[in-house]
Amino acid sequence: MALFTGAGVAIVTPFKDGKVDFPSLGQLIDWQISQGIDAIVVCGTTGEASTLNDKEHIETVKYTVDKVNRRVPVIGGAGSNDTAHAVYMSKELEDVGVDGLLLVTPYYNKCTQKGLVKHYTTIADAVNIPIILYSVAGRTGVNISPSTVFELAKHPRIVGIKEASGNISQVVEIAKCVSDDFALYSGNDDMIVPLLSVGGLGVISTVANVAPKDTHDMVMSYLEGDVTKAGKLQIKMKSLIDAMFIEVNPIPVKAALNLMGKIESEYRLPLCPPEEKSMEIIRKELLNYGLITS
Repeated sequence: MALFTGAGVAIVTPFKDGKVDFPSLGQLIDWQISQGIDAIVVCGTTGEASTLNDKEHIETVKYTVDKVNRRVPVIGGAGSNDTAHAVYMSKELEDVGVDGLLLVTPYYNKCTQKGLVKHYTTIADAVNIPIILYSVAGRTGVNISPSTVFELAKHPRIVGIKEASGNISQVVEIAKCVSDDFALYSGNDDMIVPLLSVGGLGVISTVANVAPKDTHDMVMSYLEGDVTKAGKLQIKMKSLIDAMFIEVNPIPVKAALNLMGKIESEYRLPLCPPEEKSMEIIRKELLNYGLITS
């Protein structure tokens, strides 16, 4: 069973004075839900999970679960390049009440496709909640092949994939080899409608941090049969999406949220504020989209 249908926001983790800024995170969560977002994905790539220690990570997920209070599903990032650590984090997030887990492929040490099957199966066997695979070879150096997705989809707790390869042919191949109840989510904001066209259920989105309503509307318009409206929204959002990836994610989207008055402009090294030239583009696209007035 799919964890959600529609647009899930890969929410940022606001920082203030070197700590997680929970009041700002709470305000972001309430705003996202008021704008129609369909799920909150916390402590993923966009949430700078790689520079949160385990205590911060678990506390941030628990805060999100409590703040959301079952208004929408909460999916916690628990991926690691150490299978034992991924099992530990997955169990901890299950204990604080997440509805499901998002698990990126092992990075840096990498592994074979056989290793991926063993990695994900070990985690899935250790928990009792649904798991979404996350394939983003551009960051991890590891692609989940369609045949591996097919194999992993046999596990009752592996229910979907966030596919961020940018390769629509691979997405089609995955759609071809999995059952209809296995959820496909776009991991690329500029490929939402193409993925929906081959049976996708939605997106786990970065741009939804700044434009949640339009991201939700794009997906639901398509799924409700208004393909034209969905396509127009995909085109309308293209320049904004490009600006959100003008530097490595989540640098631009946190800068955008700061310009919108929603969070402090604070990152954890090695991430740092965008170059001035990038800031000019981010500001311009926010103005053009009507998200800021000056």
